[in-house]
Amino acid sequence: MEITNTTRDAVNLRGWTLRDADGNRYRVDNVRLAGRATIRIHTGSGRGTRTDVFQNSRAYIWDNRSETATLRDDRGRTVDTESWGRRHH
Repeated sequence: MEITNTTRDAVNLRGWTLRDADGNRYRVDNVRLAGRATIRIHTGSGRGTRTDVFQNSRAYIWDNRSETATLRDDRGRTVDTESWGRRHH
């Protein structure tokens, strides 16, 4: 999953959340995203850098066939939602 700051100003993502349609939630720690920069959020384990953070999960979270990801700020306001694929019921 990638989050891109499209503004010129840096943003602190502390307390922001990324949630999938099944209710899995990842809360971002103290991560500063520079203006016009992108950060990648990985499901598995790894060492965090300026451009990559890790959820340290041993299980898959994101469904490759269909999913909806919602990014909310530290006040719970929806910043962005992205869907892909087609859900079958």
